[in-house]
Amino acid sequence: MSQEQLPASPPAYDQLLEELRNIRRPGLAGLRGGGHTALRTAALAGGFCGGPDDIPAGIEALLKAAVRRLGEGDLLGRAAAHTFGLLPDRRGAPAPDRRKMAAAVYGVTSERFRKHQEPQVLQQLAEAVLAVLREPPVAALPPAALGATGPERPPKRIEQVPVGGRGTVTLHVSPVELLRDIDVLVSSENVYLEMSKTFRPTVSGSLRLAAAVRDPAGEIVDDVLVRELGAWLRTHGRPGLPVRPGTVVPTSSGALAVRGIRRIYHAAVVVPHEDGYRVDPSSIARAVSACFALAREESERGGTPLRSICFPLLGAGHGGLDRALSATWLRWAIRDELAKDPDRQVHLVVRDRATADAIRPR
Repeated sequence: MSQEQLPASPPAYDQLLEELRNIRRPGLAGLRGGGHTALRTAALAGGFCGGPDDIPAGIEALLKAAVRRLGEGDLLGRAAAHTFGLLPDRRGAPAPDRRKMAAAVYGVTSERFRKHQEPQVLQQLAEAVLAVLREPPVAALPPAALGATGPERPPKRIEQVPVGGRGTVTLHVSPVELLRDIDVLVSSENVYLEMSKTFRPTVSGSLRLAAAVRDPAGEIVDDVLVRELGAWLRTHGRPGLPVRPGTVVPTSSGALAVRGIRRIYHAAVVVPHEDGYRVDPSSIARAVSACFALAREESERGGTPLRSICFPLLGAGHGGLDRALSATWLRWAIRDELAKDPDRQVHLVVRDRATADAIRPR
């Protein structure tokens, strides 16, 4: 095990603050360069990265966690997010533009913000990073903090699960709609691309509800995912008709964009029948391959890479495949895709620890 992979102690506040000042101008793009010893140490200590290749993404995830601790609706949190380009579609914004947006949070000029508010934002962000590192890992939470389906706040990452060869996926025990900062979430759908009702605790129903746009009273005013799937079906001449099992259709992430989710990929793997549902395991492999291909295509077309993707247990809902069988096919398919696309960060999400234990390779 290399030195980078060993558990690390939290860094000193002064060193953290100095490094935050240094990366303010280059932004997230500067994380690929050398240095950043304190931020690298913090990301390793907090479990945000597993080794040298994962450090830039780990530092970014750590900074986003610190912003959430400051409060995404608070002036400090919003200004910090703008300062470092941590908001969706703002990662590559030039430093003057990021400072201008941060200054607008306070309603001041960029120059006044630089002199007065920006030092406070950087100081508070450094303190928030250290506060995040003091939070106990999920495994250390007392029993009272755990519910029947796992922790009330989902862990950022649980463990690395081998998928064969040199590939691993990050396993999360969490409701899918509570995940953050993953480019693509995959939803399991039927071949008619009919999403579950919002009151059903399925992956499809949960994502549909979380992505919907609401008015100030909390009423849904835009069923975003269903609307965009309907538009795709009309465009492709498929309203009321099934698509081929394994087909994947992309939509936006709707209201989930505020959680750092950029796209939802809808994998059609479930075939309804009069007596229930059927899932051919091979359709899972086709869907995984289609998800990787679509992420590459959209990255090339949009100019912003979709590097991370998270799969649920496709087709393993009520009346579908056995969970372990679904996981086995997922691992096989992901292993093959990672052999061709090793830079992709792959995640797997299950709702409870019992399911995680059931699908872990023996």
